[in-house]
Amino acid sequence: MAERIEQRLEDRVPELEQLERVGLFSRAEIRAVLRKASAVEYKIQRRALRKEDFINYIQYEINLLELIKKRRARIGYSFKKEEIEHSILHRVHSLFNRATGKWKDDVQLWLSHVAFCKQWNAKHQLSKVFSTMLAIHSNKPALWIMAAKWEMETRLSSESARHLFLRALRFHPECPKLYQEYFRMELMHAEKQRKEKKEFEKAKMDLGEFNYSEEILKGEMARIVYRDATQKIKGVEFQLAVLSIAKLFDFTQDLQKEILENLQANYADDPLTWDYMARRELDLGSLKAPGHPTKQSKVAEMAQREERCCAVFDEAVGALPTEDMWKCYITFCLERYNRKTNSEELKQKRLERTLSVFNKAHESNLLPEALYKQWLQLLLESNLSEKAVEVAEAATGRFSLSVGTWQMRLQVLIQLKREDVTQCFEEALKHVKSQGTLALWTLWVEWSEGANSKEDTEALYQRSLRATTPAESVTMKEMYLDWTYRSGGYKKVKKVFTSLCENRPFSLDFFRKMIQIEKEQESCKMLHLREYYERALREFGSTDTDLWLDYVKEELSHPQGKPENCGSIHWRAMKMLQGDLVEDFVSKYTLLQTGHL
Repeated sequence: MAERIEQRLEDRVPELEQLERVGLFSRAEIRAVLRKASAVEYKIQRRALRKEDFINYIQYEINLLELIKKRRARIGYSFKKEEIEHSILHRVHSLFNRATGKWKDDVQLWLSHVAFCKQWNAKHQLSKVFSTMLAIHSNKPALWIMAAKWEMETRLSSESARHLFLRALRFHPECPKLYQEYFRMELMHAEKQRKEKKEFEKAKMDLGEFNYSEEILKGEMARIVYRDATQKIKGVEFQLAVLSIAKLFDFTQDLQKEILENLQANYADDPLTWDYMARRELDLGSLKAPGHPTKQSKVAEMAQREERCCAVFDEAVGALPTEDMWKCYITFCLERYNRKTNSEELKQKRLERTLSVFNKAHESNLLPEALYKQWLQLLLESNLSEKAVEVAEAATGRFSLSVGTWQMRLQVLIQLKREDVTQCFEEALKHVKSQGTLALWTLWVEWSEGANSKEDTEALYQRSLRATTPAESVTMKEMYLDWTYRSGGYKKVKKVFTSLCENRPFSLDFFRKMIQIEKEQESCKMLHLREYYERALREFGSTDTDLWLDYVKEELSHPQGKPENCGSIHWRAMKMLQGDLVEDFVSKYTLLQTGHL
């Protein structure tokens, strides 16, 4: 092994001599490079190889290349690249090849090699990397697309890109993304040929020796790809994705027409088709280009376009009355309403249209539950409070078992400071099952804290503890303790804490809150702190190391603490803690004793 490493270090000598001779590196820096190279070489020649060692070696060589590049720019020296950089680049490629050969499944390692090749313009090497990588990772469409894009955009080889896409489709015959990118590539190839032909014609050159097929120029290759794809891939999403790609090219009108016809013929009952057809009216309007439009005429034109869109949506909800279709319509209206405009008239028209569509969907019983919240927000923003109350009530009537819908209605009533809030809470709890009502109880007690008397709020807290499930009551206990301290003071919270401790379950935060309250008192008593810690340890002593450590810290730092109790606490912790927590506790306890924690 030593001989091999010595040989590799000797191979570096010519490039290092050149670096010193041309003044890029000093003698001391050359020695430092050799020392570092020797250290990393030994690491990658061991029997038990580690990926991190190869990555560190590669990173070191890349940093060296970057440093040489900066030094060259600084002194203005651009010669001897063959003897210096090329030698290092060859070594990095060799390291990458060894690493990817050893850890073939690490895609990130392959991608790092690809990125390095691109950065240093190693086209020939990158072609080999892609070839080897795709042979191993043929099950990843994204890698095929990356390789094909590089062939098309960097090497300008549409033939190689096409060959890669066809190979990829043999492995992934039903991959929509592959077909989309293959379709895009064929259109890019056609566009490139059209531009070349146009330049030749402009220069009045003879096109005899160049073979520009009219079919390719019209995008017929892309049409073949599209037709093949539609036989294997079903779904409106793919059709729309291909159509959006075709729209990027100005010579694909016939192709767009064919895709659109297929879309309408095969997917007429899909909401996304209607959504596209409606939104298309906005673009069709933008094709008109009047001479010098005024601000008012622009607003009028935009209003007309939106009206045409809504006419298509109205037809859509008539032909396809589903929740998804109404959702598409409402989403469009909200998007238009949220667009900025200086015209108050247009904004008002958009608002009225949106509220009208919400109302129609609601009357048809096809408004999705999630959209009621947006409707209510819009009504409240528009100061239509009575309508908001009416809609919220209707929503809970339709989705009477949904906690979220009741919560939404209650928030509206609270925001409007209505008198029937308590009545609504009672009604909600009658309809909703006891499990999952925590959100309603927390909202109710939070509202009661600001709106009702202390007695009513306390009665409500106690009722919530009885009504919620044991798991949910944990949160209510924490809130009850916190509110009692804020409203009733220390003596009151101590009584509440004692009463709450009679019924499990508890949370660790429940005990920590009480410990914190005690520590905030001017006459903080260690006796009380011990009581709280002991209660907490009975519940969580087997699973929480920090609780034991905090108890120890308290005994050591509190004026009334007894440091001699620390040994007893340590012994009990060792007995109670489970599994790896014992080792964790011992290490932290040692750090505490040495003053490092």
